[in-house]
Amino acid sequence: MAKLAVIGGSGFTRLDSLVVVRREVVRTPFGPPSAPITHGVFEEREIAFLPRHGSGHTIPPHKVNYRANLYALKQLGAEIIVGMAAVGGITAPMRPGRLVCPDQIIDYTWGRASTFYESDLSEVVHVDFTEPYCPMLRQALLDAAAEADVDMHDGGTYAAMQGPRLESAAEIDRLERDGCDLVGMTGMPEAALARELDICYAHCAIVVNHAAGRGDGPITMDDIRRCLDIGMARAREVLARLDV
Repeated sequence: MAKLAVIGGSGFTRLDSLVVVRREVVRTPFGPPSAPITHGVFEEREIAFLPRHGSGHTIPPHKVNYRANLYALKQLGAEIIVGMAAVGGITAPMRPGRLVCPDQIIDYTWGRASTFYESDLSEVVHVDFTEPYCPMLRQALLDAAAEADVDMHDGGTYAAMQGPRLESAAEIDRLERDGCDLVGMTGMPEAALARELDICYAHCAIVVNHAAGRGDGPITMDDIRRCLDIGMARAREVLARLDV
């Protein structure tokens, strides 16, 4: 069975029901990952778990060491990674509380270390990113959601923004014109780095708010936390039934 790792996003700094076996400090050529890697057993299978924003949720999205995170998991044998992510919903189907398995992504971030191939090269390396998410893992997530009777939307384009601030209404209008359905801050370069390492990667996105200008008022953290608690419980049900 392939080695599965989970990268937890906002509200997902620990995995309930995970029986912890050990925590491992991993060193990489790109510096330290966000936290020690937790090795454990979840629903009778071994997994590795890494909180993207650190154990105490203290690392903002533009400061995450994405290269170290992905490289550390690869070093430990991860072949399949589920990236959990809290996102805002832009288009009508992306309502708060719903899970989404996007199939495309657009990168609007800047200044982030976004490739492993930038020095000491014998030749320039390009990787195909036509389908940014692993089709096998996407289908497995959708199948697990169906088995768990959890509503997971199939497809959609994730807009990766710089953060840490939320977007303006005009920026969200622009993203929708660009064809984006979801907006988040951590989708890139994580997905691209996984592709460079030949890791099967997909997002399990939890819509926690209407994006700016799409709701009835300002976005509040209290509303986000309520949706996050509901969405994360549903995401755990999906992970519990994931067959990869």
